[in-house]
This record gives sequence, structure tokens and C-alpha cells, in this order.
Amino acid sequence: MSKTSISVWDSCLQYIRDNISEKSYLTWFEPVKAVKLQENVLTIQVPSKFYYEYLEENYIKIIKSALTKNLGKDAKLVYSIMMEKKQMTEEPYTVNISSSQKAKIQVQEVDAPLFVERGVKNPFIIPGLQKLKIDSQLNTNYTFDNFIEGESNRLARSAGKQIAKRPGGTSFNPFFIYSGVGLGKTHLAHAIGLEVKRLQSGKTVLYVSMEKFCQQFQEATKSNNRNDFIHFYQMIDVLIVDDIHFISGKKGTQEVFFHIFNHLHQSGKQIILTSDKSPVDIQDVEQRLISRFKWGLSTEIQVPDYTTRLAILKQKMEFDGIELSEEVLEYIAQNIKTNIRELEGSLNSIIAQATFNKKEITLELVQKTLDSLITNSKKDITIDFIQKLVCDYFKVPIDLLQSKTRKRDIVQARQIAMYFAKKYTNASLTSIGNQIGKRDHATVLHACKTVDNLFETDRMFKTYVDDLNKKLASNI
Repeated sequence: MSKTSISVWDSCLQYIRDNISEKSYLTWFEPVKAVKLQENVLTIQVPSKFYYEYLEENYIKIIKSALTKNLGKDAKLVYSIMMEKKQMTEEPYTVNISSSQKAKIQVQEVDAPLFVERGVKNPFIIPGLQKLKIDSQLNTNYTFDNFIEGESNRLARSAGKQIAKRPGGTSFNPFFIYSGVGLGKTHLAHAIGLEVKRLQSGKTVLYVSMEKFCQQFQEATKSNNRNDFIHFYQMIDVLIVDDIHFISGKKGTQEVFFHIFNHLHQSGKQIILTSDKSPVDIQDVEQRLISRFKWGLSTEIQVPDYTTRLAILKQKMEFDGIELSEEVLEYIAQNIKTNIRELEGSLNSIIAQATFNKKEITLELVQKTLDSLITNSKKDITIDFIQKLVCDYFKVPIDLLQSKTRKRDIVQARQIAMYFAKKYTNASLTSIGNQIGKRDHATVLHACKTVDNLFETDRMFKTYVDDLNKKLASNI
């Protein structure tokens, strides 16, 4: 008897029902219907996009297992999603989305050096294997295909593509990507790694956050495995280190990373680093390491312009299988300017509002949702808020900032607080001086001039002001 979509799905449901709770089965699988079977591709209809996302996130393994039993190892799954009608007179329509078919990145096997008698320890897994199996730790969702190119990231993306073709063989080594939060530097770093694996599967690629690297180094030091830790990282062909600025102030980690960096670079291996600061702006890091960070290409990813923001929204809209008017998309792109993360988060909030309230996504709904988001996410810039931010940044008690002390570091923190109070509030100089240590207006004026002068002549002081300025600007 030939298989039909209904017979195959019924068999799958029997298997699924035996392996999950009855309540879960009734909630998540009872409403799902089979609609088409074409060769080894089964299409099932789900009541909403929420169903599709929930099944993909929580039950995809068991669904794939059931499909494999019924259609073989090449079985594929497509969701037909019922979409809300825009008008009462419209016919219901569906959007088809394939189940995530991304192949799992193969764990890389590498031969450990023979001169290490007990075998190099892989800090990512429990050791004890003859061959080291190295999982790249790459996120398969972060590809070049969904990294939208624009003026803000064109150089970084183009360099990344060149590196992926010839890792270690270009002048972009190391490749240092820096930007503010949510602008895509981590996405790009993963995309390069994935492209290397696609083009040259024999290359050993490894992604690690600097926070994780520091933790592994501490554990290796405690267990007297420091040399093994170094040998492990020296075997990598493409090393991607995210948030390298977290190495700041960690002398021991800087020392070990210096040796790993030198070995990889001299061996023609590729190093990719991301940071929220440019190399010269990272404080409390050995100069010899900063110098090496600048050997290759340092490039900044900037805030996306309107055209790029619009393209990002359209891509997300296509991926999510929804339809939005050009008017709505343009409004979002014009009003959410800070970073990509906020842009996508705003769109998610709008979709959620429309879905849960069963409303059409109109310009009015978008305006109301964004208005609420912006209001809730921003703080009022007050003199008190500025003082607290400055004190937290410099780790200075607020009562010391407002005291009569003339210690240089306290005076500078006080002057910076006055400078930003003048810049970000409508308070008079007298009011600012009164609230920040009961100073007179002449002291505030002198503080603002001092900050302007030091900003131009003292690089570290400039970093302090830039950092605080970004924090305050994000709250406007």
C-alpha cells in the first residue's frame, strides 16, 4: 500500500504519543494535520507561527526520529502555518517554512603532539580520548547569508569573506572587529568560522568567549595543566575569541594568550578577535599584546543606516513568514536606530502584540507598541542619575564625590559629573554646583573647561568620557 501524508503522520503520531506525556501530546500534536507528502518531504499544518516555533524548539528531535522511522534518513519536514486574516472578507492563507535542516557541524579530530605524554586536555570536554574531538562551538544561525551588508559593515564583511577563503593567508591576521553592542560583530565572527568549515572542512575552527577562556585557564592552573591548555589552543587553525576586552587587568591570562597568539600567527593560523573597543582604547593590557592586535586589520562596525535597517527588517519578516506593509516597515526603521538587536526585538514585540491580541499589524498598533517600548527602556537623565552612573563607573562612593576632598581621581570624577550634567540636563550652573558637592557656578564652569581640555590631550581620560557618553546617550 502506497504511503500518504495522513498515513505517515499517523504513524509518526503513534511513536510521538508513546514518548511524551498525554497532556503535551493533546496540546501540541492533536491540532496538527498532515497536508502533503511529496517523495520524502512531509508537510504538516500548524494553527499558528507560535506552534511552529514551539515544536521546533521543544520537539524537533522526536519528530525527526519519527519521520526517519517512516520515511528514511533523508526525510524532510515542512510546516504550513495558518496566518491571521487581515480583513474579514479575505480567505485564510498559509505560509510554508521548512524545519531547520542545518547539518550539525562535524566535531573535528586532531592528533595531539606526541611530546605530551599524558595527552593534551581539551578544556571544552571531559578528557581521556586518544584523539581530541574539537567541537567548533559555532552557532549555525549566524551565517553570511543572513548578515545584511550596508555602509556600516561593508569593509568588515568583505574582509571576513576573504579570510574565509584563505584563513591565515591574507594580511588580515589578526582580524580585529569592534563595535558597540548589538551591531553584529559576534554574528560576523561566527559567519567566518562557518564559511571556513564549508569551504575547507579539514580546518579546525574554534569559537570561544574571552570570559570562557579565562575560566578555562584558571581551572588549568589550579589542576597544574597550564602547558596542556596552551598546547590545545596552539593546535587550532582558526581561533575566534569574542569580547577580547575582558582580558583587561588579567595579567596571567594576558601572558598565556600572548604565547598562544604568537604560535598561531607564526604558524600561519588565523586569529579573529571581537571587542567593544578599538585596540588602542582597551585599558590595562600589556602593550606588546595591544601591538599584536594591530598587526592585521582592525575594522569598526557602525550603527546601521536607514537603508540597512530596512533591509534587516525585510529579511526578518521573510524568515518569520509574516507580511507587513511598507509603511509599517519604514516607520520601524526610522524610529529604532540604536542597534540591530533592538531593531529585531522591536519587531518581535510588535508581532507578539498583534498575535496575542488577535489584531492586524497597522501603523497605529506599531506606533503604540514602539512608544511603550521607548518609554519603558529609557531613564530620565537627571543630575542624580548622572552622579550615580559616574560613581558606579569609577567605583567611587557618592558621598566621597560630593565631599571636599581634592584627591585627583575624585576631582576628575566630580568634574566629569558636572560636565555631563551641563550637557544632558537643563539645570543652571548654580543648580548643578549645588547638587554636586555644594560648589558654586564658577567651579562648574571650570570643570567643564577642564574636561574639554583633558579630552583632547589625555587618551585614558578620553576613554572615560567616551564610555560614559555612550551610556548616557543610550538613555535619551
